Amino acid sequence: MLVVGIDPGTATTGFGLITETASGSLQAVHYGVILTPADLPMAERLLLIHQNLKDILLLHHPDSGAVEKLFFQKNVKTALAVGQARGVILMTLAEFGIPVAEYSPLDVKNAVVGYGGAEKRQVQQMVKAILDLPEVPRPDDTADALAIAICHLSTARYQASVDQASS
Repeated sequence: MLVVGIDPGTATTGFGLITETASGSLQAVHYGVILTPADLPMAERLLLIHQNLKDILLLHHPDSGAVEKLFFQKNVKTALAVGQARGVILMTLAEFGIPVAEYSPLDVKNAVVGYGGAEKRQVQQMVKAILDLPEVPRPDDTADALAIAICHLSTARYQASVDQASS
């Protein structure tokens, strides 16, 4: 299964595509960020996110998507902007018929590090180790997106084993 993980943002949206190999290990397929210029009006920034994400989806055809849930932000303006980016991302994934799961930062940290209170650096180091990457993916939004995809595949594995045990 090929999964696209997405860390939403209006300035920087991280994305990461990972797959599970025949041996059961996870492998990074493609990752990076979608950047939008700060001087563009919000509508144009959201359009850029949509267009770039469409290009990624057309190139890779992921089987499922995972997006970080919006968590509490002290800055309301930032929270609203991230919410708008999330909406565009969810809409784009739906446009392609890609099933979407949403995970909180706590869910992601638990899945990747095994501890919901893990620091960002711990998550980044585990992403590097799990995907056998030569270095921690940069910027942080990229590592976060890969962590979200890892969380989704881990959750899917667990659910498959529960389903198999109950049948």
